[in-house]
Amino acid sequence: VGTGRYESHAIMAESLEAAETHCITVAVRRERLYDEQGQNILDAIDLNRYILLPNTAGCYNAEDAVRTARLGREILLGLENAGANWVKLEVLGDNKTLLPDPVATLEATRRLVNDGFQVLCYTSDDPIMARRLKEAGATAVMPAGSPIGSGQGILNPNNIRICLEYLKMDDPDYPVIVDAGVGTASDVAAAMELGVDGVLLNTAIAHAKDPIGMAHAMRLACQAGYWAARSGRIPKRLYATASSPLEGVIDGGRR
Repeated sequence: VGTGRYESHAIMAESLEAAETHCITVAVRRERLYDEQGQNILDAIDLNRYILLPNTAGCYNAEDAVRTARLGREILLGLENAGANWVKLEVLGDNKTLLPDPVATLEATRRLVNDGFQVLCYTSDDPIMARRLKEAGATAVMPAGSPIGSGQGILNPNNIRICLEYLKMDDPDYPVIVDAGVGTASDVAAAMELGVDGVLLNTAIAHAKDPIGMAHAMRLACQAGYWAARSGRIPKRLYATASSPLEGVIDGGRR
């Protein structure tokens, strides 16, 4: 769960607790660590409870992303947090669509992997790009369900299915996480039912009318989708199939 765009740090903290998340993302820019009152966002987070995942939000080229990731590592090493060598890599193409720049993302992934980072990589739902990022050493690939903050949900579930096929073909435990575009709990359930390992979201909780209630809903949806994916849905059929046994039915005429 992300930590940005909440009305206050107090609401953020309660929302994180309601979501029962174990890992939270933090944008690594000084101005984003402090609110308008000058309070540090880290003061509102239980650093012993959560793994912090620094992200490179706001970076538009590989150089800035690498520099930001290194800054995040320094901050978390000072906090002795388990996420010090992790980074959620975002390298955006422009500020209108907030879609990832594939060339810069791939370059930054290679550089950060060589620098010892565990790279969790935000990307589009392009299966070929997803495969290239894994080949470059990304620890996890995080295809977008739809543009960041759009609330459109999973626009192309078939692409997510192909991403899963390509990434897990020879490595079934490889983490695939839907990142971006979630609007409500049903989007989370739908993503999990596709077979992904998790969903990363922020705006859907932070901008909900009741962020704490929505965080609770997202947790339940994640659990529901997880178990549904592993339990096996029934096939879709054109015609009805009776669910009650036919033995002993009184035949009163033509059915």
